[in-house]
Amino acid sequence: MRPDGDGFVVIDRLGRERTGVVDWFTAERNLDELGIGYLADKYELQLENGNWLRVRIVEVGSDEIRVKKDDFGDMSAPQLFYSVSFPMPDLLRVAAK
Repeated sequence: MRPDGDGFVVIDRLGRERTGVVDWFTAERNLDELGIGYLADKYELQLENGNWLRVRIVEVGSDEIRVKKDDFGDMSAPQLFYSVSFPMPDLLRVAAK
């Protein structure tokens, strides 16, 4: 949570604002409801050539987010890792379901 005036803004582990300014109890409830399951969602990373690559989040730090190419569980596939800045930039997005 980030203090904002007399209230708080809920921010997820990817640095995205998830609420407007709310009171402490509402912010706590939103954090509890949000959980961390969204980190396991499918994401897409825009590559330098403009193409989108399906990726999974593998690590979130205070200055970067590391993702890897989604290999769909293939143990023999090469692992390709990418780092993007924190908070989550526009070149990383939730994949369409």
